[in-house]
Amino acid sequence: SSQNLSEEFAEAARQLKKEAPRIQFGKIDVTHQHDLRKEFNIREFPTVKFFVDGSREDPIDCKGVRQASAFITWVKRRTGPSTVLINSTDQAEAIIHADDLAVIGFFKELHDDSVEVFCETAREVPEMPFGMTASEDVCAKYSIQKNTLVVFKKGKPVHNEVLEGGRQTKLDLTRLIKSFTLDLVTEYNLETSMKIFDVPVENHILLFTPTNSETFNVIYGNYKSAAAEFRGKIMFVLVDTNETRNGRVFEYFRIRDVDVPAVRILNLTSDTKYKMPADEVTVENLKEFCQTYLKGKAKPHLSSEEIPEDWNKMPVKVLVGKNFNRIVF
Repeated sequence: SSQNLSEEFAEAARQLKKEAPRIQFGKIDVTHQHDLRKEFNIREFPTVKFFVDGSREDPIDCKGVRQASAFITWVKRRTGPSTVLINSTDQAEAIIHADDLAVIGFFKELHDDSVEVFCETAREVPEMPFGMTASEDVCAKYSIQKNTLVVFKKGKPVHNEVLEGGRQTKLDLTRLIKSFTLDLVTEYNLETSMKIFDVPVENHILLFTPTNSETFNVIYGNYKSAAAEFRGKIMFVLVDTNETRNGRVFEYFRIRDVDVPAVRILNLTSDTKYKMPADEVTVENLKEFCQTYLKGKAKPHLSSEEIPEDWNKMPVKVLVGKNFNRIVF
């Protein structure tokens, strides 16, 4: 909530006042400051912006940061080095075990495009420690031969991403790394809904099914298998259709009891929905649906009511999506 975020923001300000007194924190109520709201194009609340060197031009947006500790890290990485330089295997181990998640960049040398993108990504993900190394010993210990980003979870490597200069953008890597803050498949509920939108992945696939059905374990197993291939590109979400509190989600996707299990993809940016053409929730069908969608070849799903039998009886015709084009055009 805004109140929570406001408190965390204030806590970060208190802590940074001692460590970095040059960084000023301020709060603006834009309901009274219409000019500022317009100048900085504020559309959602709360919005946090970082102004550099006293300039009003192009402040940096601070998105998805909710904890005081993450605010502090975010600001420090904007005003100083964004990653820790690792020179020894002991130092690497210390960073890898310091937190639940850690990200290490292993490089042949510390001056190329991949390093730059890695450091920029570190600024966007203040929730976890980032380190980088060009030490042969450290690379050898983790059997790394190419420029590689490794995500560690609870001290164990869970993902290796070979970095090729210019192939991955800061946003690609940010999406990939932030996706590890959630499970491979995230069940939708009040607690997770905020976290789901904090990860900047704009493509969400949703499986609508009752979790107590006889077929659930098989369907869920298939869904999880497919999810691994699309990490950071499509977020996999599970919606339990037995949970009455999820009613608004069913309404939004126009899912009825007779439709489940159902699979839909939602693009958050365009607010467009896509329906999996196949009825069976198999690994093959899911992969095919996701690949077709990512290639831009999936057809948007325009949900429409059935055409009422008496639509044509009266002088004013009843139109729904299915007969709209035919009658109007």
